[in-house]
Amino acid sequence: MKQLSKGTYYGSHYQKSVHDGLLITDTKYTHNHVDWHRHERPYFTYILQGKLYESNKKNDYYLTPGGLLFHNWQDLHYNTKPDEFTRGFHIELNEEWFTQNKLPIDCFEGSHLVENPVIKSLINSIFMESKINDQYSQLSIDALMLDTFTHLTNNLKKQKKPSWLSQLKELMHEERKNYSLTTLSSFLSLHPAHLSREFHRYFGMTFGQYIRTIRINKAFIKLIKSHKNLTDLSYECGFYDQSHFIREFKRVYERTPKAFVKMLNLYN
Repeated sequence: MKQLSKGTYYGSHYQKSVHDGLLITDTKYTHNHVDWHRHERPYFTYILQGKLYESNKKNDYYLTPGGLLFHNWQDLHYNTKPDEFTRGFHIELNEEWFTQNKLPIDCFEGSHLVENPVIKSLINSIFMESKINDQYSQLSIDALMLDTFTHLTNNLKKQKKPSWLSQLKELMHEERKNYSLTTLSSFLSLHPAHLSREFHRYFGMTFGQYIRTIRINKAFIKLIKSHKNLTDLSYECGFYDQSHFIREFKRVYERTPKAFVKMLNLYN
């Protein structure tokens, strides 16, 4: 069993940058199989392209583009990938970062698959800031990372959740579906007012905000790995038209999809 030191991942790096307690790595995976190992520090793995199968002592994870995992301290695991191009984005945290931001180091145990679209949107923004990497990026990345842990902590709090919650998530993640509150309520046998109130309680946002975030996240990943024109990509991600997609993307990431792709080509 091997322990990897800080900033070490199996593969070749497009970019490696340090941001005051956070080490950010954009990596091409080159090994089809990596035996049992652990990393010295906790970190996020975010699959940008390709696929990765990862397993620890308790769970197995099959990650496709947009798949996000958080690994706590010294979590033992192994991973394999198909014989195809696979790219991952890592955010590694040191002990001082937790201390400076008054966060408990042992607040999580093991690995966690993160499905919250808000957290994924924050990780997307960190990825973007790591590419910009100017004098303001440190401040932005710190704020985004703190926001990430606030949401992650809330997600992992042990609380009894209603049985309909998992079914609702599945419905809302279906591609090319435009469910109304009335339709969802009917599926789940709930009153629309009750569902709306409870949804905001568990997700911290409205239905519309949640669905828009899912679609923007999907588009973000597709822009990294695809060369489709924006019109096709817009419809594929569930937007009414290209202008609607561009407007929403710019609202979230403060730049157009075209500018984002140009930035990727410049910094990759």
